Amino acid sequence: MSPRRNRIKSAAPRESAEPAAAPLGGALRRTENYQGEDWVVQTVAGTAGRFYRCPGCDQEIPPGVGHVVAWPMHGAGVDDRRHWHRACWGARERRASNILRGRGAPRY
Repeated sequence: MSPRRNRIKSAAPRESAEPAAAPLGGALRRTENYQGEDWVVQTVAGTAGRFYRCPGCDQEIPPGVGHVVAWPMHGAGVDDRRHWHRACWGARERRASNILRGRGAPRY
């Protein structure tokens, strides 16, 4: 007995009404206001092997976890990019700006 196939066989691929967005292209970038500045915000799938520290909650973002990368629109370089949890970026205006770390917390 052969396994059942749940795929529809068709000669032509399906046409969608909306064009597909490139995973890291400009289509997923947007501009949002934060602290009186315009910031470029991009949603990314997590990278393998990289840990980031979220400035919103001061917790690590483990490898492979989707998150948001944001940087100031004007005069921004690679060093100005910040990796945020999606929920932390959404709550950025409601959070305190100075989060104090505990004595044993790493400073990266």
